[in-house]
Amino acid sequence: MTVSETDSTLSIHIPDKFAGQRLDQALAELYSQFSRSRLQQWLNDGELLVDGKSVKANKKVLGGEFIQILKQGKDENSAYEGEDVPIDIVYEDNEILVINKPRDMVVHPGSGNWSGTLLNGVLFKYPKNKEIPRAGIVHRLDKNTTGLMVVAKTIESQTSLVRQLQSRTVRREYYALVNGRMPKSGMIDDPIGRHPRNRKKMAIVSTGKHAVTHFKTTRLGTAWSAISCLLETGRTHQIRVHLTSIGHPIIGDPTYTGHSKHYDTLLKTLPFDRQALHATSLSLKHPKSDEEMTWTAEAPSDMQSLASALKSADDEPT
Repeated sequence: MTVSETDSTLSIHIPDKFAGQRLDQALAELYSQFSRSRLQQWLNDGELLVDGKSVKANKKVLGGEFIQILKQGKDENSAYEGEDVPIDIVYEDNEILVINKPRDMVVHPGSGNWSGTLLNGVLFKYPKNKEIPRAGIVHRLDKNTTGLMVVAKTIESQTSLVRQLQSRTVRREYYALVNGRMPKSGMIDDPIGRHPRNRKKMAIVSTGKHAVTHFKTTRLGTAWSAISCLLETGRTHQIRVHLTSIGHPIIGDPTYTGHSKHYDTLLKTLPFDRQALHATSLSLKHPKSDEEMTWTAEAPSDMQSLASALKSADDEPT
């Protein structure tokens, strides 16, 4: 059995002895250098092909099939390397780093994004962070959600920050522009888990993890609202899923139906092609001094332009 490797692909013919087995079982043995979850992810993303086609993991193999793994940029073996990725530093001392994350930046390396992440940038500027799990990153923002994040610079600080997050004493406030006219204030308390049919999405599911979002409306438009959200928990896509579940998806959200007949044309003229969500305030106790500290970051220019355009649209005569 021979595995051939080029700069862009790994390929192999499945030996006849695997005939009758599930594809994922055969792949796990043939590519033991990769985790089963990584192989599954490559199958789902169309980066692992069988005879040139995307197939499901439970497909029975016959033997002789030609397998190709299309390697996109850096693979996981070199993902945790420093890269000169620009970082907007809001605050820094010997213990922590607070950054203002821009849009289009992935926090952790992963499938399809093995380089150019915040983690790569942190390791470039702070090589000692390689000694800290996840390079000191203790929470994350979605790729196109902007705003404040804290990163630990020592093991002790990371332990403190993780404990604060677990005890829900870290205060994280978000600014969002959403479809429809929101109530004045409220709380959404619904469990969030993986979507039952689309594994790339999250959803409200009875077997999901406890999730609570508090919101307050700061401005009402004709068919939109500006709101402030406080996270009590920090689940994947929490604010986006919760707001969609009550009929007020975030404007521009490509995953959770953030389009609206009222504003689709407007968005195309700006253009605005992401969810209008920004982490505007972060409060926590300093890991060393125990001092309560707060940082704020105003919404980026694209969200400010969107808000202005929404207000102007409301003022136009109909």
